Amino acid sequence: MVRDNELLKKYWRHNLKYLFILLTLWFMVSYGFGILLVDELNSLRLWGFKLGFWFAQQGSIYVFVILIAVYVYLMNKLDKKYELNED
Repeated sequence: MVRDNELLKKYWRHNLKYLFILLTLWFMVSYGFGILLVDELNSLRLWGFKLGFWFAQQGSIYVFVILIAVYVYLMNKLDKKYELNED
């Protein structure tokens, strides 16, 4: 039982590490690129739109969806590592 608790603690530490990294990336893209760095990014264009505007309106949503897919991949891999997969 003690061994199981240690494994679950390690599992959750890994999970929280993944969450922290992915949420930090999302924060940087949505707040950093969409608000703080918008003026600098607006000097560049993406498909005819200013890059800062694009990140504020579309880019942060795309990045968020990609981060969800990355999280699912990482969690499936972590579940297999700790033999907690649902298969």
